[in-house]
Amino acid sequence: MDISLIIILVIGLFIFLSSFFTVKQQSSVIIERFGKFLNVRNSGLQLKIPLIDRIAGRVNLKIQQLDVIIETKTKDNVFIKMKVSVQFNVIQEKVYEAFYKLEYPHDQITAYVFDVVRAEVPKLILDDVFERKDDIAIGVKRELNEAMMTYGYDIINTLVTDIDPDIQVKNAMNRINAADREKTAAMFESEAQRIRIVAKAKAEAESKKLQGQGIADQRREIARGLVESVEVLNNVGINSQEASALIVITQHYDTLQAIGADTNSNLILLPNSPQAASDMLNSMVTSFTASNIIGEQMKKQPKRIKKADHTATDFNPSDSTNPEEKINPEN
Repeated sequence: MDISLIIILVIGLFIFLSSFFTVKQQSSVIIERFGKFLNVRNSGLQLKIPLIDRIAGRVNLKIQQLDVIIETKTKDNVFIKMKVSVQFNVIQEKVYEAFYKLEYPHDQITAYVFDVVRAEVPKLILDDVFERKDDIAIGVKRELNEAMMTYGYDIINTLVTDIDPDIQVKNAMNRINAADREKTAAMFESEAQRIRIVAKAKAEAESKKLQGQGIADQRREIARGLVESVEVLNNVGINSQEASALIVITQHYDTLQAIGADTNSNLILLPNSPQAASDMLNSMVTSFTASNIIGEQMKKQPKRIKKADHTATDFNPSDSTNPEEKINPEN
């Protein structure tokens, strides 16, 4: 076989095989004939005329994502970096527009994202940017849909995935947050301290009340015991004054005994001579006797008689004149 024939057959086989091509799933192929758009071929085995038709390009129909990082300024003059993720795909019915009308779709989408974000964020303060990031994403999606639908692109979703303020601003925000939490903790601690103080005061008040009741009961029992002791001493011929003095002396010696029993006591009683108890007894008996005499004399003093004008006249005990004669001398 002639070599030239072999070469022709090989070239013919190559041309024949080049007439067939495959298109992958979720993609489209643009076919041109002599540089002019012919048609769009979808997934599967396809055929074209060799040397006349050619594959101008392939269009991906899958959902794609473009991450756009933007630096902008807020209303309160804080510079932040935002990351906006745009999810989009080519509409299968508009593959021609997506391939021929827009050469750099990523650059076009990025430009629209910059335009919308830099128009919306300067209207908001930093805190509102964090709170209203969804509103910003919706605004970007709306603007992109209106612009990109003409070029055969459908904007599936837009997401504000990151908001990064300046490092100094973040540190200040962290300090504000920490201070606010410390303030809240201090308020709770103060409230807890107040509750403890109130509870302690109530407990002390209850303790004082019970203590007072105990002291009152103790003194009541002591008084009852003193009355019984006086009655017993009266039965053996000792009058009330002497009995009271004797009880006081007994308590005096009980006190001295209690003080002496405590080895750590540094209390000193002055005077504390051996005859101090006897002098105390004599003084108390004399005082009781004098008070009884004064009381008897006051009982014998005549009562006051009121005059007609509701005034009282004191009478001399040594005066034997009838008081009524002084009031009415004409009678």
